[in-house]
Amino acid sequence: MKKAQEYSIDIVIEPSLDRNVENNFKKVNYRLLIVPFSLLFLFFCFFAFSMEGTFVDTYVKVQKNLFLELNSILSIYPYLAYNITYLGNAIVIFPFVFIFLITAPKFWEVLLTSSLFTLITSAILKIIFAVPRPAAIIDMSTFTIIGRPNILHTSLPSGHSMTAFMVITVLLYAFMPKKNSHKLFWSIALITIGLTIAFSRVAIGAHYPLDVVLGSILGYIITILSVKINNHISWLNWMKNRRFYPIIMFILSIWAYLIILKIIKYNLVVFYLSFIALAVTFLVILNKYVKESKA
Repeated sequence: MKKAQEYSIDIVIEPSLDRNVENNFKKVNYRLLIVPFSLLFLFFCFFAFSMEGTFVDTYVKVQKNLFLELNSILSIYPYLAYNITYLGNAIVIFPFVFIFLITAPKFWEVLLTSSLFTLITSAILKIIFAVPRPAAIIDMSTFTIIGRPNILHTSLPSGHSMTAFMVITVLLYAFMPKKNSHKLFWSIALITIGLTIAFSRVAIGAHYPLDVVLGSILGYIITILSVKINNHISWLNWMKNRRFYPIIMFILSIWAYLIILKIIKYNLVVFYLSFIALAVTFLVILNKYVKESKA
């Protein structure tokens, strides 16, 4: 009797969460894009009318002093900054939301769609703008570099910032509270977390301030568009089916291996936390699989 009750609770709770996420996503509208697109417009107008020499020269010149100042301030706690910056890495941050694979597939429909568009957008814009990293054109003795100096990749936009704000934006609207006072607190809290991750890229000397600002804006825009796209389709509902749990657990096992490699190489606290989050999700899914197999 107890097993039957546990099973019935499971199948009631999960659809409810997924429905709540789906309903919250349906409330997202295109008006949320007015401010971010306006900021992008101002960015391009500024450089269009203040260009001195090449775009790269102007881009670096207008924010070099700000970069040096922010880098000096934000790098006071280097170990903390180095841990935080890895939250902009999909391998590290995704495990913290893996639990929604089976409890709220709609969440992951948006996240995976956003991930694809973010990857493509970042790659294309980095090629188009071709802005060298700070370490490639600014004397490295004048600012703090945490970790290895990055001189091979281009800088604009910041991929880590795009990824961070992609995840933050999905969380923001998937679980938006109903009360206005709670909405305000929830929004401020998540945006603060997102900006902290984004500006950690400046702290470690990997990006200019505008790299992370534009990356954050683009991550937000892409996610809002992904929400609108996925409001019309549902393609991950199969993840709630017990038969596919072994596939999910296999994917999580591979992901765990990738995190272990990072632990061995960098030995940062954030990787251990990511691994623990992944392990918890794995055990939850395994437990559900065993229970439902016996039912």
